[in-house]
Amino acid sequence: MARKFPAAENRTVKGIFVCKRCKSKQRTSATKVVLRAVKCRGCGSREFRALRKIKTAK
Repeated sequence: MARKFPAAENRTVKGIFVCKRCKSKQRTSATKVVLRAVKCRGCGSREFRALRKIKTAK
């Protein structure tokens, strides 16, 4: 999808985390997620995972 443009790949994948409870997406830094300093807007949970990269056919 964004393999040719590193800037586009950073926009679509880097810094986006998904709530483990309600599956909502939030853009934040990885250090805040590790320190549990960020809260989900929907459910209030502090458990996040990184967004998985979308694999495209070659």
